[in-house]
Amino acid sequence: MDLEANKKNAIAFYRTAYLGEPKKAVEHYVGKEYIQHNPDVADGPDGFITYFERMQMEYPHKSIEFVRCIAEGDLVALHTHQIWPGGEEYVTMDFLRFDKDGKICEHWDAIQKIPLASANPNTMY
Repeated sequence: MDLEANKKNAIAFYRTAYLGEPKKAVEHYVGKEYIQHNPDVADGPDGFITYFERMQMEYPHKSIEFVRCIAEGDLVALHTHQIWPGGEEYVTMDFLRFDKDGKICEHWDAIQKIPLASANPNTMY
């Protein structure tokens, strides 16, 4: 596994899809199999494309910043900061598994809205 290439490809995959080109993201970065664990997204590449095409139509002015990217073995973890129309901010953590050919084949995520108040002085990043 080329950990640096996987990190670069994970970010490019997510950025490409998030900014409105999910078909291109799948063509360039997804392998023969794509297993989806987010319950709001249908399994397989077509489910991923449909979800991100809808997100682009409904929320064209969203933004994403990649705060951290960590790779180990066949996994890459992304820690992002997303800002959606209306100013809602979210922290996300995505895990992507890569196949032996360096293509993405599985995805898990957790998403949390950043609250206005916190019980501690620490940021979510």
